[in-house]
Amino acid sequence: MRSNVADSNQKNRQELERRLAEFVREEVIPREDLTRAHDRDWFQYTTTELAGIARAAGLYGPRLTPEHGGLRLSWSDCCWYFEQVGRSFLGPAALGCAAPGQPDIAVLEHLATEVQARRYLHPLVAGERRSCFAMTEPAPGAGSDPKMLRTTARRTAEGWVIDGHKWFISGAMVADFAIVVARTEEGVTWFLVDADNLGMRRVRDIPTMEPFDIGGHAEIMFENCQVPADAILGQPGRGLEYSQWRLEGARLFHCMRFIGLASRAMETAQGYVNQRRSHGVLLAEHQLVQGMVADAHIDLYAARLMTHDVAQRLDRQDAIRHESSMLKVFVSEAVNRVADTAVQITGALGVSEDMPLSMILRMLRPFRIYDGASEVHRAAIGKRVLHRQITP
Repeated sequence: MRSNVADSNQKNRQELERRLAEFVREEVIPREDLTRAHDRDWFQYTTTELAGIARAAGLYGPRLTPEHGGLRLSWSDCCWYFEQVGRSFLGPAALGCAAPGQPDIAVLEHLATEVQARRYLHPLVAGERRSCFAMTEPAPGAGSDPKMLRTTARRTAEGWVIDGHKWFISGAMVADFAIVVARTEEGVTWFLVDADNLGMRRVRDIPTMEPFDIGGHAEIMFENCQVPADAILGQPGRGLEYSQWRLEGARLFHCMRFIGLASRAMETAQGYVNQRRSHGVLLAEHQLVQGMVADAHIDLYAARLMTHDVAQRLDRQDAIRHESSMLKVFVSEAVNRVADTAVQITGALGVSEDMPLSMILRMLRPFRIYDGASEVHRAAIGKRVLHRQITP
């Protein structure tokens, strides 16, 4: 009986994989328009339309519960799902697994009260509202070190007043509400703040190198921002713990989807070198090119194995802080090497916008900084290893 159930589950997964790959290949990628890579209105319209098609096809929301119209995949199954979806610039937003919305949904599912769920979680899941996570601050505030947090929230008779300065808040230009990280007497605490609050002001959208961004990277001022007592998300004083938990999952999802984007880059480059001739032979026949392609495949193979291992640890509810740091460093650098190689072996065409490769490289490069720079993670890894006598 167990064998029959396992066989049935395997067949169901294989069929879902097939349908998802077909959807991304035939519906999502063909709608990409490289000339509109910085047209946010077009991006929102296109991904919203695709999301409706994905929902109808039963492919939407890998981590959402069935009651919210999702698939509720395990972390391990998310590896193949996110890699496939991540092959397209539009995929994560179109299939309900893009940051900041997806990790924000995850924390709201665990922390929101019934009232908060009705006001924030359910509309976010339905695509009726958008969120952002407001933690990063200009110097000398919190960046790679969240303990440097300077935004404050003080109690009043009516609730709380938040004052602070945030920047590089992904998705904030189109967000309907923010999860704001602030310091209180109890310690670091999370607050839910509606974007139309008079005390929350979006100063500007900070331009970055990334194409197809989901909602900008805003600079925000919180000045005498008054929120009610029930605006606290979770428990007061546990904000740093919550932030680490949110970031661990977000890093893993980024690794999964960026493996997909890097894989597409190498697939595109392989097609090119099997057609382009140089010195009388195909580029694919040159040993230097063969070596570059081999290194890229080795990087992708190792990246997938590490990602699967961390996902399996999460499925077992193991602590993953150490492993997720190693994963984030390796994958963020590996996918950049792969995309850079794809650009290099396609020459001038690779740096042009006739192909998607230069945009893939621009999309991947910031991951070495976002969610903790490689240098910060390396320092943390080394400190844990040496202080705890962790054996290699």
